[in-house]
Order: sequence, then structure tokens, then C-alpha cells
Amino acid sequence: MRETSATEEFLAACTVDHAVHELRPDYQALLLVVSGLELEASHASTDALIERAESHARTLIASSPVDHLPHIAAWREAYRSFGAKPQRTRSSLEALTRRAEQGLPRVNALTDVYNAISVLHQIPLGGEDFDRYDGPAQLIRATGTETFDTVSDGQPVVEHPEPGEVVWADDAGVTCRRWNWRQGRRTALTDQTRTAVFILDALAPVTDRELAEAGVALLEALSAFGSDVRASHRLIVTP
Repeated sequence: MRETSATEEFLAACTVDHAVHELRPDYQALLLVVSGLELEASHASTDALIERAESHARTLIASSPVDHLPHIAAWREAYRSFGAKPQRTRSSLEALTRRAEQGLPRVNALTDVYNAISVLHQIPLGGEDFDRYDGPAQLIRATGTETFDTVSDGQPVVEHPEPGEVVWADDAGVTCRRWNWRQGRRTALTDQTRTAVFILDALAPVTDRELAEAGVALLEALSAFGSDVRASHRLIVTP
């Protein structure tokens, strides 16, 4: 595990490219590095959190079509701005909100927690293994030559993003395609993860307070996974 100084250096070096801000000047990213995680045991609090998220999704969908929910509608517009078709590649927030009505997927402890927080706060949220990063996280518009390590039909494959696609990447390649649509295998969270990076993507109408509250809720939920859970954070806003 890297020392605290390394996590601070990592956060300071993370960037959002100007070309992304040109697409959505209202975009903000809240990044958290959480260390001291111990995931060997399951926690009843996680089940309760997931149930709350599922109930919240059902309440939202009962009052409005999913694609009309304001936070999801904002991400549909953002996807269209770089050429993605939200009907075919939904933001992680929309995909989870739709699935939560019938039951959220269970992946692993960390992923299950951040999925629940994403639905509860209606903010796209991703998590990755800090020790598997190669350099800082960078939100860029892809050239189309970057590599993306994923799975297709049950087999590992390497894909390339579309030119102009908004992607999260590090120095080794793409870590998440289409802003927050699909994360790669290389930096994926596992039950062996001890230090994790979480990225909360925010567009209007999310307020600064709502974004901060989502970050606090995530850290509160993760505090159950270890006696010495610690976090560093950084907010990246429009320059």
C-alpha cells in the first residue's frame, strides 16, 4: 500500500482536460482515496444500504419516467454532446437506477456500497484499486488509440474508445469509457483491495452541497470496512 504522501501526490496530479470542460462547463469531479480497507467480512450495514437504494429508486421511478429524472436527463445530454447514444450506452447512474427497481447487482463489497450511494444520491460514482493505477487519473477526450481492457462474451479483450469520447484514463490506458459507462478490468476493485479510488461525477442540477453529502455518505458506509479507514479527497471544478 502506498503511503499517505503518495495518495496526496496522486490526487494533486489528477486532471480534467479543458476539452471536457468545454463540453460541460458545469462539470465537477470529487475524487477520494480511501485506505485501511479490510474486506474479509461481510457487513449487515451494506445490505441495509442497498435496500434503501432500491427503495429510493422505486420511489423515483413511480413519480417520473427514468429518462426524465433531472440528474439522469443531464447525463443523457452530456452523452449526446460527445456523440454517444444514451439509449444504447446509458450512464452508470441511469443503468443502476433502472436495475435498482428490481434489485441492484451484487459484485463485491466495495462496488455494492458505491453503487448504492450512487442511486441514493443520484450521482454517477465509480471505484477502482489505487495500487493498480499507473499514474494519475485523467478525464480526457480520447484520440481513439488508447487501450481499454475489458470483457466481451466472457472473454478478455482490448478495445479502443471512439475519437472524441470522454474517458477516464491513466498513463497505461483507459480506466472507464464514456465518462462513467463501463470500467475496465485492470484497475477493478476486488475483495483484496486495500486502498481504493472513488470518483463522483457531478453535473447540474447537482449542487456543491449535494456532491459533498454524497462523498460523506460514501465514507460513512466504508468506515465499516476496517478499524483504521482513512480518506483524502480533492474537488476538481471548471477552471
